[in-house]
Amino acid sequence: MPTIQLQATDGTGRFAIYHAPATGVHAEGAVGAIVLIQEIFGVSASLREIADQVAGLGFHVLAPDLFWRQEAGVDLSDKTKAEWDKAFALMNGFDQDKGIEDLKATLSHARTLAGTNGRAATMGYCLGGRLAFMMATRSDADVNISYYGVGLDGLIPEMSRIKTKLLVHVAGNDDFFPAEGRDKLIAAARDYALVETHVYPGADHAFARVGGTHWDTRSAWIANGLSTQVLVAALS
Repeated sequence: MPTIQLQATDGTGRFAIYHAPATGVHAEGAVGAIVLIQEIFGVSASLREIADQVAGLGFHVLAPDLFWRQEAGVDLSDKTKAEWDKAFALMNGFDQDKGIEDLKATLSHARTLAGTNGRAATMGYCLGGRLAFMMATRSDADVNISYYGVGLDGLIPEMSRIKTKLLVHVAGNDDFFPAEGRDKLIAAARDYALVETHVYPGADHAFARVGGTHWDTRSAWIANGLSTQVLVAALS
């Protein structure tokens, strides 16, 4: 798949974007674009596989390398302690505000990409799930989808800024997002018509990570089906 190089808006350098072009019968004509937001493992083999699958829905998918200021081209799995340790170190050193700037730049590029119709969404997992939530409050994305984002209860004060649909998938058994925080988020979301939350009982964090240790087929299929409906409605 082609890689896009995009200039950061702060002028500090260029970052890579994995681009999975739209495929399938729904890719004819101008189609929408999705900014796919990485986990703490970088633009990994798993994330690239998800990008390719989502491209099969008939959307262009762009997955930017958000760790480039620390280390470009991070590609880790969840299979070894060493990889987990490195992933957590990268997450702890990650500037989320700078990440949002890079995501906004990617979103703007996605709207003007050849073969697109000007509509663009964000969809993210884990760290990316948090960033997708932040993009719902800080960007003009047409729709935002968050999978098992971390610390989302801390973003509740920003929810009044949401102007387009935000779909939030919440793992019912997520050690990275304890029950107290999940309950606060779900209660707060009831006051916002544009925020839709779904809880997956028994599912662990990263239940929709392709090839991941916590993959849960039922939860992933339900969540991905809901996401597909939302994406088609917003981007077609």
